[in-house]
Amino acid sequence: MAGQGLSTDEVQGIREALAAGRKPRVVFTAAAGQMAGQLGQVVELTDPEVSEEFVVVRFGRDELPFSPTDVAIAPKGAGRRPAEPKPEPPVEAAPAAPEFVLDTPAVPAPRREEPKVAQQVEPKPAQQVEPKPARRAVKAVKPKGPAGLTVTLAYADGEWTVAAQQGAKALARPYVVKPAEALRMVALVDVPGVQEAVEQILAAERAEAEQQAEKLRAELAEIEARLAELREAR
Repeated sequence: MAGQGLSTDEVQGIREALAAGRKPRVVFTAAAGQMAGQLGQVVELTDPEVSEEFVVVRFGRDELPFSPTDVAIAPKGAGRRPAEPKPEPPVEAAPAAPEFVLDTPAVPAPRREEPKVAQQVEPKPAQQVEPKPARRAVKAVKPKGPAGLTVTLAYADGEWTVAAQQGAKALARPYVVKPAEALRMVALVDVPGVQEAVEQILAAERAEAEQQAEKLRAELAEIEARLAELREAR
């Protein structure tokens, strides 16, 4: 097996052979790795300036490119099957000579063997395999979210209060807020019915406060008049 690869002259010779319609045989060298020693046929030479692997070799059903160092010219007679040897004519056996009965030893008669009675083996009862209980389908457990948050705005006994609670936990106990703050909170909800109810409550409180103010002013006027009289009586 050649191990030097293809020379420049051998590449030129392969190119001329391909032009003449022949497919030269090559043998893979040690540079081809596991394919070393195998035979193939060169089917094409591509441009060596484009790639170093310009020798296209047919190996079995595949056509793969190789470099000139991977293959070498196959020696003559490589890959040919050796000629099968012709079968020799059979030699006729010589006729057997007549046997002398006195010289032939007596062959003892074959011994008669008594037939053996086959013992019947009772088959073992098949073991019953209990079916395994079917696994129950495991339901996907959804992650528990945070508890709900409740903010309450309430009105009672002339006062507005706000409270906050998350689940069963009280975040903020009811605390008093001003009527103006309560009106701003309700305005954020943007519910006409609720906003009208709050405005009615505020209007009623305003009217009641004005009445109390008028009453107090009248009482204050009486007290000031009494005080003036007392000052004059000195």
